[in-house]
Amino acid sequence: MGQMQTSLLQQALEVVEQLPPEDQETLVELIQRRLVEQRRAEIAHNATVTLQAVREGKAQYGSVEDLKRDLLDEP
Repeated sequence: MGQMQTSLLQQALEVVEQLPPEDQETLVELIQRRLVEQRRAEIAHNATVTLQAVREGKAQYGSVEDLKRDLLDEP
């Protein structure tokens, strides 16, 4: 994390610490929900990209051993 990010994080924490405990709990819940939604959107995007690759014949199939060979550039 860069210094600017650390500084922004520190500033955010200082602001949050000024909130009443109930508001802090609400903020944590909201952030968690947003992170879940972001992850769902990422999964949906990855699924769309994968389905498109399958449709276009660009997807590769194989076993875990095939993947290892491909990653290690072995014949």
